[in-house]
Amino acid sequence: MSAKSMSNEAVRKESGRPGECTGTHAIPPVPTGGSQSGTGDADQDIAKYTEMIQRNPNDTAAYNNRGNAYKDKGDYDRAIADYTQALRLDSNDVAVYSNRGIAYKDKGDYDRAIADYTQALRLDSNDAAAYNNRGLAYQDKGDNDRAIADYTQALRLDPNSAAAYYNRGNVYGNKGDYDRAVADYTQALWLDPNLVAAYNNRGLAYDDKGGYDRAIADYTQALRLDPNLAAAYYNRGNVYGNKGDYDRAVADYTQALQLDPNLAAAYYNRGNAYAGKGDYDRAIVDYTQALWLDPNDVAAYSNRGLAYYYRGDYDRAIVDYTQALRLDPNDVAVYYNRGSAYADKGDYDRAIADYTQALRLDPNYAVAYSNRGNAYADKGDYDRAIADYTQALRLDPNDASAYYNRGSAYTEKGDYVRARADWEKALQLNPNDANARHNLEVLRGMGY
Repeated sequence: MSAKSMSNEAVRKESGRPGECTGTHAIPPVPTGGSQSGTGDADQDIAKYTEMIQRNPNDTAAYNNRGNAYKDKGDYDRAIADYTQALRLDSNDVAVYSNRGIAYKDKGDYDRAIADYTQALRLDSNDAAAYNNRGLAYQDKGDNDRAIADYTQALRLDPNSAAAYYNRGNVYGNKGDYDRAVADYTQALWLDPNLVAAYNNRGLAYDDKGGYDRAIADYTQALRLDPNLAAAYYNRGNVYGNKGDYDRAVADYTQALQLDPNLAAAYYNRGNAYAGKGDYDRAIVDYTQALWLDPNDVAAYSNRGLAYYYRGDYDRAIVDYTQALRLDPNDVAVYYNRGSAYADKGDYDRAIADYTQALRLDPNYAVAYSNRGNAYADKGDYDRAIADYTQALRLDPNDASAYYNRGSAYTEKGDYVRARADWEKALQLNPNDANARHNLEVLRGMGY
């Protein structure tokens, strides 16, 4: 009379703040200020300023401007050397401290960057750009509160700084304060209606708030302004995926990948969208490409395993789940899913071991108790099966399948009174359960 209930759980990777998941989501913060001079051709500028320095070794501006040219080329060490020489010649040049601070920040030396911005502010306490840029350095250090304080001070000094509003919005987003983030991005856009990054990142904040339609509208506007912005296609694809509109999600991920073929997260999430459509073959292809780009993506192994599972290819599913667990031995869902694959192969001992490990990691994982109970029942160990179904029902009293399966286990033990009570409860919770209805009719015929 038994009918087993099985389920698998996928881990979806969604959009978020920078650093939360693989791929491009938010557009980086905006530095302001610092002196700039030159033709825009860094090599030409370096040659010009070098000649000026040879003619006059005390030309502070030439050192500063050659530093800017080196910085534009990404040669931060030479840039810093030039800014340092300029400061030896003039230790009170605010712009040079700011420029050296930018170079240190771009090198990832946030403490020295903060020291330079702080010195610039000692010399000129009204330098809004220095507050903005010191805020960027604090933000990159993960000191969100000091970053917000600096952006706020920058805005007191320059209320029309779209960059400072945008940057403060990013930090509020990092802190999970999405309402303030939206307010700051909105103000930035009022000041600069063409600030593409603010549309993209306001979309992220709306997405995090669950405002999917507003998020889509912002990503769409970002794409009107910049049709080549892969991040906006990717992020809009995430929202469509969250809404269950898998066709539009696939279209956006595909467009993002045309613009950035190395965007592993877009392959991963397009795989999720294909899986949502039931197209497991295409999902597997995309997860495989994501893993080629990022061989340590636990979620891609896990979800490719899930796609193999739904195709009935349990051996490949188990291989992928096992690799996911090598990378993350504490992934509860993967133990559970591998247990389900072992169970469907008839390897109940390994299934029980995996469900047990999942329960060690998460003792409140009701469905793991239920499915471990199924595995015990399939082994004929009905007492342990009943104990697991009972625990599953303590955690989830509305699990109709656990009542049904416990009833089946009671039947195998000859306890028809308890079986009838469980099947009646299962039918109450799921009036469409034809198996429970049939089994109750059989019991009635038997006089129970």
